[in-house]
Formats: sequence, C-alpha cells, structure tokens
Amino acid sequence: MEKLPESFIKTLELILKNELKAFIQALSETPPTSIRKNAKKATPFAQNSPPVLWNPDRGRYLDTRPVFTLDPAFHAGAYYVQEASSQFPAHAFRHFFAEKKPLKVLDLCAAPGGKSTLLADELSDESLLIANEVIRGRYAILRQNVQKWGRPNVWTTNHDARDFAPLAGFFDLVLVDAPCSGEGLFRKDKAAISEWSPSNVQLCSARQKRILSEAAALVAPGGFLFYCTCTYNACENDENARFITQQFDFQTVKPPVSETWGLVETPFGFQFFPHRVRGEGFYFAAFQKQGGAAFSPKKIKSGSAPKWRPLPRKSAAPLEPFLDGDAPPALFETTKGTLYGLPPKLAVEAGVLLSVLGRAHFGVELGRIKGRDLVPEHALALSTFMPKDFPAVELDLAGAHAFLKKETLPVPPGLPAGWALARYEGLALGWLKILKTRVNNYFPKSWRIRMDIS
Repeated sequence: MEKLPESFIKTLELILKNELKAFIQALSETPPTSIRKNAKKATPFAQNSPPVLWNPDRGRYLDTRPVFTLDPAFHAGAYYVQEASSQFPAHAFRHFFAEKKPLKVLDLCAAPGGKSTLLADELSDESLLIANEVIRGRYAILRQNVQKWGRPNVWTTNHDARDFAPLAGFFDLVLVDAPCSGEGLFRKDKAAISEWSPSNVQLCSARQKRILSEAAALVAPGGFLFYCTCTYNACENDENARFITQQFDFQTVKPPVSETWGLVETPFGFQFFPHRVRGEGFYFAAFQKQGGAAFSPKKIKSGSAPKWRPLPRKSAAPLEPFLDGDAPPALFETTKGTLYGLPPKLAVEAGVLLSVLGRAHFGVELGRIKGRDLVPEHALALSTFMPKDFPAVELDLAGAHAFLKKETLPVPPGLPAGWALARYEGLALGWLKILKTRVNNYFPKSWRIRMDIS
C-alpha cells in the first residue's frame, strides 16, 4: 500500500486513538466485494452468501470478486455492485419512512447511481425520485445505471444544485452524497491517497457547505435531509452536520442501529471504519426540517414553449405491443420526436419539473415512430413497462456474450419477423430485429463488451 500522508495519520490518531494500528492494517487488506439486487428483477442469491447487516434483504457479500463484465445479469440490471457501507441509507430510509406513501425524493449528487438505485427499491411505484448529476461526463454513467435499473419513476437531471432553487419545499427527502476528499476510498483506490491533502479537505468542506445550503431549501416542512461522505475527518462530516443545524431549521435525527454492526456513533451521525465493519469508510447523518414554507407552483415562472407534449391517442398504436396493458404509461413526445412513458400519476410533477430543469430525462425513453412502426430504445427493453409475454430469444451464456459484444446472432427458429427481446435466464438484455435471413443486434454500441472473451 502507498504510504499514508503524515497529517492524515495524525488526524486519524485523534479519532481512533488505540485503534489506529488496526485501522492501518485493514487498509492493507483486500476490500470486501458486495452487491445489491434489484427488487424488480431479483435473481436468487448464491447459497450461504452473507448478508449486509444493515441491508439484509438485498445486500450480499461475495467470497471473491468476479469479472462482472462477463455476467449478463449485471448488464440486465439484476444487481448493482455497491460497497456495503454505502447501503446504509436504505436502513435509515426504512426507519424514517416506515409508512408507505408516495414521496418526492432528490439525490442531488447522484453519479454513478448507487444511492439512487438503492432508494428506488425502497420507494413505492407512485413515488418520484430525481437522480441529479452536475458533471456531464458523470451524468452519462448515471443515466446508464438508472436505465439498467428499469424504473419509470426514477428520472435523471444534469444541473447544478442552485438550479433547483425554484423547487424550494418540493421534496420529502433530499440526499446529499457530497463530493469529498475520499479518505474512505484509500483501500480501494490508491490514487485517492496521492490526491489527498489538508488543503483539499478544506476545499471539499467549503463546497459541501455550499451544496448543503442549496439542498436545505428544497426539503419540505417535516421532510428529511440525508448527508453522507466517504471520508473520516470531522471537517467534512460532523462539522458540516453542525453547520446544517446551526444555519438552517433542521434537527438531528438518528435511526436505530445494532451494536453488533460495528458503527461508531458521533454527535451528529455514524462513522464506518474498515477495521470495524465489513466495508469501506463512510459517514452518514440525517436531519428533519422543523419549519419552512411548503412548495408553491406559483413561484415558478412560465418558460418558453414546452419541449414535451402528450402523444395523441391516434399516434400511440405502434406502442401498444411494447407496453404492459395492465399498467399503461402516460405517453409524451419531445419536439425531436422521441417518445417517453411516465407513470400517469407523475405527469403533473413532470410538468412542474420541466418548467425548471431543462437538461432532464423523465420516465422511460421508449423510442421513435418510423412510418407505422416503433423503433424501440434500449431503455424500454430493460424497463418494467415491458409486457411479460413479449416475443423473446432465450440465449445461453455464449449467446449472451455474443449479443453483449454486439456480434451477429443466428436466426432463431419459431419466431416471426419483427422485434424480439434478447434474454438470459429470463432477464432482458436488449433488442433484436428478426428478419428472414438475418438478425440485427440493437445492443447500444457504447455499452458493448470490448474485452476478449475467447
């Protein structure tokens, strides 16, 4: 392991005292591997796979780290590879939102999508989750992971926190997984050690305060703010938590935890250390808003002509075979002709958000109508909108690898010409277009497996 910065060791010595040696020893050990299954696409866990203690229903540890790129279930969004400590917000959510009801949730710093997909599994289908990322390159990764998760009520936006200001009081929960100095990543990412410095800690702390200040205003009266980092120092953790309670009308609240979990309770939250838990460094704190004004749509200024319009019923016929008739979505068309499907009960929220957030993708991107036919988008294949009886080609592992590499597949017997799902063990991987003499592979070029599998 690369040598730890001396000033970092001194800081940790003040925090850990006689546990410092065990902590440093843990950093030299192989990080544990954990995954979290998709509740809507669940495949059975391997027998005897140990549960993540604070997320036992969906989180599991793996004995070894496989090559996830070669697992078709990973590409289908059946699970997310997520470090165990980072799954703790699900436990907090279940405690503070025990009553299942429609909620509006914002993950303000969402890329690459671990916390967004984590919360998506906790929300009802009538709830709304906005996964936001300000950095465009990271936004593309966020969109991909959200699409793989397949939820029509998880939408993505590409905005700075300050752009949400007109939505003051709109959200029942705002999660700020703030950009930080990355001390908790030292075991997994050796580059984080060389990039660390006391000045960067101060820079991160100041940036976190700015984001938290924007986030605080977005929480509805009685709503919650979750704050987390993957670092250890008090400057970015408890001191920022204190800032929230001193500068804004929030009260610290804590979910119950078991002593057997190994967490360290701090004045404002909980700290995860790799020598105490089977996970990486992580900090979590929760706050409930005591006052403030509820959201008012009257404060939103009307903008330019809408970029979306409801799709006329007469134009929706090509979509019908691709959508579950028991729960049909509200259909919209952009000015560029792209079709989107939303849960009908969220159509009003979409109108409000589109008035404020211009760089956004709401609902599931369905495709485009060409002539009398739909050319479907990859996101539709992975979504819960798809009917269970849609024509499909079941692939073995070799066939799934060929599909994911965007190679040509043989014409399957017994299926008529037209669109079909490529599936592996019942999980949709994407689209095939079956013709008389060939099959066109529509797996997205930018998502394809590039490594040699031979």
